[in-house]
Amino acid sequence: MSTAQILTIEPLELRFPFELKKQISCSLQLSNRSDNHVAFKVKTTNPKKYCVRPNIGIVLPRSTCDVIVTMQAQKEMPPNLQCKDKFLVQSVVATPGATPKDITGEMFNKEAGSGVEECKLKVTYVPPPQPPSPVAEESEADLLTENCNTNGSEVTRSFNDTHDSSSEARPLTSNLTEEKAPAVQQSDAPRQQLELTKHDANKRGFGSASIMFIIGVALLSVVVGYFLKSS
Repeated sequence: MSTAQILTIEPLELRFPFELKKQISCSLQLSNRSDNHVAFKVKTTNPKKYCVRPNIGIVLPRSTCDVIVTMQAQKEMPPNLQCKDKFLVQSVVATPGATPKDITGEMFNKEAGSGVEECKLKVTYVPPPQPPSPVAEESEADLLTENCNTNGSEVTRSFNDTHDSSSEARPLTSNLTEEKAPAVQQSDAPRQQLELTKHDANKRGFGSASIMFIIGVALLSVVVGYFLKSS
């Protein structure tokens, strides 16, 4: 920030991201914090290399003005990106209501004692961003391929494990089914015996009480026989 009392100038350093055969621009902001109209003029030590718009103008009271500085396309890279170019911003209080058409060269003549203030700006070239390294890109591609192969192997191995587990489960299911069949047949035996006894009693013409007695005896014998077989 400039210490000038008439205009405040930001930044005090013009930074250009240097690239060959390409125009590059940066901006300045001139701020007028007073109640006066302020005239300004921008000069450079290398006018053929830079274009300044506007290079002269009026900053109204309590307002700002943006100045665009454009560096023409360069054909050669400067050694170590060093630059000795300089800019000079001159400012002076103008008459109330002044416009850019009212600005004259005499207004910025310091010998006339018109209260001209000056601010010097330096120029800096910034190296362009470097492209990503091909080696790094290749490493990332190899890593991605390796991860894909690893994940594919894990999926195949998981599928095989699941398939093997299913194959082992089938004989176990068959064994459980075979063991369950005799138990089902054995549990059905008392019921079948009871039905045969009831049918035989009806066939012989026994009364209801006699039939119930016979059924009870048959049921008791079947139960006793079941427990004897179980033990």
